[in-house]
Amino acid sequence: MSSYQKNGSGSGAEYQTIGDANATNGSGGPKKAWWARLDFAICIGFVVVIAGVVGLHHHFGYDPQAIIDNAMEDTSSVVIKKDGSLALFDDRQRYVLEDYDAKSTWTSFLPGVAGYFGKPVWAFYVNRGQGVATFGTESKETPILEFNPANKAYQSTSLLGFRTFVRGTRHDGSSFQVEPFSGATSRNLATDDLSENDDKPKRIFYVGTNEMEIEEIDGASELQTNVQYYILPEEDFAALVRRTTFTNLGTSDLTLEALDGLARMEPYGGLIDWGLKNMGRTLEGWMGVYHADDTLTKPFYKLSTETSDSAQIKIEEAGHYCLSFIEDDNVQPGLLPIVYDTSKVFGKDTTLDMPRALMSSSVEEILANPQYGWAKTSSAFAALTGITLKPGENITIASVYGKANHISEVEQIGAHVTVPGYIAQKFERAREFVNDLAAGVDIKTVNPLFDGTVKQMFLDNGLRGGFPTILGNVDGETTYDEDPSVKVFHSFSRIHGDLERDYNAFKIVPTYFSQGPGNYRDIAQNRRNDVTFFPRMGSFDIQMFLSYIQADGYEPLTVESVVYRFPDPAKADEVAAEVTNDAKSAKTLGEVLKGGAFRPGQIFELCEQLEINMGVEKDVFINTILAEAEDRAMAVFGQGYWADHWDYYIDLIDAYLSVFPDGEEALMYEKPLRYFFSTATVKPRSEKYVLTLTYDGKSKHVQQLDATYFDDQKVDEQEAFRNQNTGLLGLEASWQRTEAGQPFMSSAIAKLFLLGSLKYAMRDAWGVGVEYEGGRPGWLDSMNGLPGMVGSGMPETYELKLLLEYVKKVVSTYERDIVIPMELATMVDTINDALDTLLAAGLAEPEVEDFENDVPKEMFEYWDVVAAARENYRNDVEYYFSGETKTLVWSDVDTMIGRWLEQIDLGIERSFKIATVGYGDEGDSGIPATFFAYEITKYELNENKSKVGLPCVNAKAMKVKKFPLFLEGPVRYMKVIKDDPERMKDIYDRVKVSGLRDTKLDMYFLSASLEGQTFDMGRQIAFAPGWLENQSIWMHMSYKYYLQLIKGKLFDQFFDEMKGGGILPFMDPDVYGRSLMECSSFIASSAFPDPSIVGEGFLPRLSGSTAEFMDMWKIMFLGPELFSLDKDGKLKMTLTPALPSWLFEDEEGTVDPSFDEDGAHIVQFKLFASIPVTYHNPGGENLYGIPPKKYEVTMADGTVVSVDGPSLDAETAAAVRKMKSVASIDAYF
Repeated sequence: MSSYQKNGSGSGAEYQTIGDANATNGSGGPKKAWWARLDFAICIGFVVVIAGVVGLHHHFGYDPQAIIDNAMEDTSSVVIKKDGSLALFDDRQRYVLEDYDAKSTWTSFLPGVAGYFGKPVWAFYVNRGQGVATFGTESKETPILEFNPANKAYQSTSLLGFRTFVRGTRHDGSSFQVEPFSGATSRNLATDDLSENDDKPKRIFYVGTNEMEIEEIDGASELQTNVQYYILPEEDFAALVRRTTFTNLGTSDLTLEALDGLARMEPYGGLIDWGLKNMGRTLEGWMGVYHADDTLTKPFYKLSTETSDSAQIKIEEAGHYCLSFIEDDNVQPGLLPIVYDTSKVFGKDTTLDMPRALMSSSVEEILANPQYGWAKTSSAFAALTGITLKPGENITIASVYGKANHISEVEQIGAHVTVPGYIAQKFERAREFVNDLAAGVDIKTVNPLFDGTVKQMFLDNGLRGGFPTILGNVDGETTYDEDPSVKVFHSFSRIHGDLERDYNAFKIVPTYFSQGPGNYRDIAQNRRNDVTFFPRMGSFDIQMFLSYIQADGYEPLTVESVVYRFPDPAKADEVAAEVTNDAKSAKTLGEVLKGGAFRPGQIFELCEQLEINMGVEKDVFINTILAEAEDRAMAVFGQGYWADHWDYYIDLIDAYLSVFPDGEEALMYEKPLRYFFSTATVKPRSEKYVLTLTYDGKSKHVQQLDATYFDDQKVDEQEAFRNQNTGLLGLEASWQRTEAGQPFMSSAIAKLFLLGSLKYAMRDAWGVGVEYEGGRPGWLDSMNGLPGMVGSGMPETYELKLLLEYVKKVVSTYERDIVIPMELATMVDTINDALDTLLAAGLAEPEVEDFENDVPKEMFEYWDVVAAARENYRNDVEYYFSGETKTLVWSDVDTMIGRWLEQIDLGIERSFKIATVGYGDEGDSGIPATFFAYEITKYELNENKSKVGLPCVNAKAMKVKKFPLFLEGPVRYMKVIKDDPERMKDIYDRVKVSGLRDTKLDMYFLSASLEGQTFDMGRQIAFAPGWLENQSIWMHMSYKYYLQLIKGKLFDQFFDEMKGGGILPFMDPDVYGRSLMECSSFIASSAFPDPSIVGEGFLPRLSGSTAEFMDMWKIMFLGPELFSLDKDGKLKMTLTPALPSWLFEDEEGTVDPSFDEDGAHIVQFKLFASIPVTYHNPGGENLYGIPPKKYEVTMADGTVVSVDGPSLDAETAAAVRKMKSVASIDAYF
């Protein structure tokens, strides 16, 4: 069918077909399209030019806004409230952002989840253009659409990303040519007269848990355009699916032609991100567009060879593809032709702003003429021609973008994705799978926004920490601790590396059971409540993280997913024969299983590559293998030793004990753990205390620099484990051994004692903070200069107190001894002797004014002796443990730790005397300090030099330095006083009126004003106030603070803060600027100079905030101690929620409350992602830490167990914990 163009102007203008050979201009040649004859001086926008013409062909009284209003009611999925405004959710429970491209910028992403048996792509989007700013496979190094940081993506997405160009001709004689979602027709929300926007399209952004959709309703052209994106689930190829739907809103038939797709499509050619950004023009020399057949429907974008400048040349076989077609539920459609030659669309407009070539020709003409895809970056536009829509009808173009390992695969993929109904079914499956992932927090209150936020937080928490997946024995009731055939694999995790956190290199492996590595701190925090939702994993997380504790008391930076191995070759052959269907496959698989460590996704990849024929279904295949395999934790040193990595162990243990209080003794004493072996070593003070110039260059001072070094001898030790066949290091290379070559192992309680001893030996000279002597700070890593200032932190002191209290409790409860390395015993003896000497000196506790002077000689000498003992210990175990051990009698440990705790408590008291100092802070706030530093006032040069040749010194005297208030201080302090309600309330009241409170936003600053501080602190002071870590609202630390409020039973204060806008989803959506269900890392505070962005969130999702939020949820719905032991040591289960009345009935809400048959208000949730729980609350009152009066537990066989009282008995509690025999629980208050 022909496309049409306007001939002439005015109401009597005629239309004739484009490309008609008989249509001539005045000189007898072919008549140019009217838009090609316009003066480019007025051709300022593709849409703007056409819009002026469209209006000439509508009847008198035509009202674009009326058309928009009607479409919003009839064809859009938005929900319109009684007052005419849009609800925050549409009819599919997606979050709605209105006029998204006219508001402040933000970024987000699709989860990158394709199911356990699927291969994901990653995709990031922005609220500009058509949303998706970049996507690809595995990492930013292999993009299909180039990765750019947020500031550039906001500018480039509408030009270089997905674009749509539409020509429409109506049978009433009018026509239009538009680019939906073009910035040229964005609404202006800053105008005083909003009616100016009535003739501009209405645009809406829909954010789903596993999808994203944009919508434009154009009243001028009477065209609605919807574009939806999702990750294709559960296929053996990775792809992003885009669905573009055109709906005719007019009253007459509409004939369309369109180009829809990517303005720039990058080829595959290995790791090309660096090349794209640094030698992009040269890189284009390798680029080409190939074709799977002789049509234009299967283009294949790749480099000819890899670009490395070496003697070995590798021909590139893999490439990217784009397959497009018109969706049909009944007939398998053919593929649409693809316009890949960018110049055929945009002509000489290298900005890609205007489709100048398209403006002077039809889509059919472009397709009829040659295209060229060599030595340039190409496009990928699906070409649609000659489609007529009746009023109200629509048509959807589905496009599948992905990577294939060979061009021959494209034909197969094309035949697969065009099966009738396939795209729609896969979309529903994508939604269903993510909903299944979040089933653990499927709740129903009267606040659907809160319910949706809980679901989103759970999802994002899992994306950062991984979703625990039970493999091996999947059908039983046994746990990881009870059954060696139960395996735990964390799927779908990754480090953040999004458009706003462009500094991180994320990795999402495109395999089955996809996952990627993560930072230690992130993983440790976000897995805190794994066992709360997945009890079958037992103590898996605790065993893994405690095994990462090194002999020196530090941990690696990067946590990788566990691997599996077969120590018994015969068992590997047996399993291989069981899961394959021919002898050759069995032999090959057996060799794979015996060949080294593997992950689930790798096994499937090898099966494909080695043509191993599985004899069972995929799930049975992998579960049979893993049931018999042995698991091993994996990590990588990375860089530096952060001081807070160990802070999160007690949180993990507390979460475990709230489900398995009866598993504590076995966990602590009967599960031997290894010691991680990193390639970095912490230097002694004599090699890292460096005499250097001050920052102004006017004097010299001593700093702690280059605290760790890459230890070549450790590398040599690891080389002994390199596999000569594969070139890979064996698993044992990462674990410390004895001199005899055996792995050295200790019980969990012994490792915790080792850790506590080392951290106790790292207390600073005043005995207040734990030193940052490993070269990195704690949680607040923007204080990167603090280690150089010989800094220390109170957060670690509070965590040390909790750690030692726990060790003391365990040894005294079970009255069992601890076996420790002999080297540690020597260090501990020296510490205790030094403590005896200090106490014998009879030093009086210092007064406030004493801290202005050097540390007293007796305390300095104690610090020096203890630090030297620590350094000697580390030297002894740098490469090996001797293998000798010493048994510490439990009562001696109890007494020893008691003495240490007394010293820690004295240090905490001193920290309040030293206090803080800063802008408007005279040190009298009574709020716990967070950081200290030490000026070395006397020193002696030694023979050592720094790596740049500066002299090293031995410290002889030092003086403490103070810092302003930081929120982390009171947060961590509240953890040790949570059982003291008066002290909790006092600290809360003090913080609320301090410099930590942002009174404009009613939130809490990460720090008080840093005005007057020096740049020595680190990058924190380098940022503008209110931005990043400089006095912003850092949501993770704020959420840590709120969590301590509810843990400390300050229920009224907690819920006031929540409903007051401190916690999502109760912030102002117009101020926050993005989905109220998605956390940001920080909110620009009122300290920021530009008031227009104060209150907006930045750095989206994958934040530790989600871990804190899920902890809040746990306390709100379950209580702090779900399972416990009674006085006779028997298991019991007690639900003690902390739920406000407004979750049962909210007069300000839009959802009616639910009632049981007796008229009691009810709220529902799922326990362990499987057991529905209903709370029955007569009158809908606050339930603040109140247990039920009665339970009714319905069993799977239909029987009902009724229990009067606050707790379930041991038998019923055990059944609930095993899940399968329990159908539901009703709790009556």
